Parts: sequence; structure tokens; C-alpha cells
Amino acid sequence: MARNDQRRVALADAGIIVLAKEGARGLTHRAVDTAAGTPRGTASNYFPTRDDLISALVDRIGERLIPDPEAVSSRASRVADRELFAEYVHDVVRRLRADPHVSRALFELRLEAARRPAVAEALGAWRRRAFHEDVAFTERSDLPGGRTEIALLHYAIDGLMLDHLTVPLDTGLTVDLAVDEFIDRLLR
Repeated sequence: MARNDQRRVALADAGIIVLAKEGARGLTHRAVDTAAGTPRGTASNYFPTRDDLISALVDRIGERLIPDPEAVSSRASRVADRELFAEYVHDVVRRLRADPHVSRALFELRLEAARRPAVAEALGAWRRRAFHEDVAFTERSDLPGGRTEIALLHYAIDGLMLDHLTVPLDTGLTVDLAVDEFIDRLLR
């Protein structure tokens, strides 16, 4: 089994790009090797099956979407109010927008999960864990909202990002303004 962690990460990052650009059907070990600039067979050495590759991509997407620990800790001492909640939500959207390949790959995996139980299992476990962590963080931080509000937030951000990354509606709202409006209405 391959042990070079840097190469493993580089292959996973290349897989994210392939998935974002070509969709699930284009995600092959050979395509990952090509995108990573590695010799043929390298990706299959690190990820022997397609399910192993997809599982690695799910993990890597999660790593790439983790908030900056310094930003989180700098907000930790502040009063937990609507303004702070809005900053956290804007940070989530900023991270999703900052790396469109990650966001598109995530949407591709969600579509593939509808067709393949193994993908649904890997992605579903990650999404459930992320949701529960978001709820726990909100409760620990005494931020406004609870489980239902966090669920609505996930639904809204998913829709906003899908629109932003594909064929956006021309509503006159910027992404930031849409987030502000959503927060105002959610926490009304």
C-alpha cells in the first residue's frame, strides 16, 4: 500500500478537479493520473478501487472546506449574536466560492450518490457528521438558531451555491446580499 501522504493528497486534489470538470463518468484512475501528472497506475496504487478513490475525494473535500482555525478562535470570544452568526455563514459561503472545483465536485458526488449506494454511504456519512458538528458548534457557541435553522441553512447554501456555480438566475441579488437576506429571514 502506498504511503506517501503528499502524493496521496495531490492525487485526491487531481481527482477533485477531474470530478468537477468531467463529472462522475470522467472520474477514472487514468484521468486522475493524467491530471496529477503522475505515471499511469499511480492512482490505482493509492486507491485500488473506484470506491476507494471516491472515499478519498470525500475526505479531501472535507479537509479543504474546514474553516481557518484562527478565524474561528478569533470569533470565539465575541458575543454570540445575529452578527456573529452571519459572519460564520458568510465564511462558509466564502470557502465554497473560493474553490469552485471543490464545490462542483461535491455536487457531482451528490448526483452520483443517487445512482450508487457506495457513494451514498461515503458521502452521506460525511454530510451527516458535518451537519451534527454544525449543530453542536452552534449550541456550544450559543449562536442563534438550533437544529432546524442549521438544516434550513444547509438547504439554502446548497441551493445558492448550485445556482452560483451553474446557470445563475439574474435576480439582482449578489451572493452576499442573498446570504444576508436569508439570515434575516431565518432568524426573524
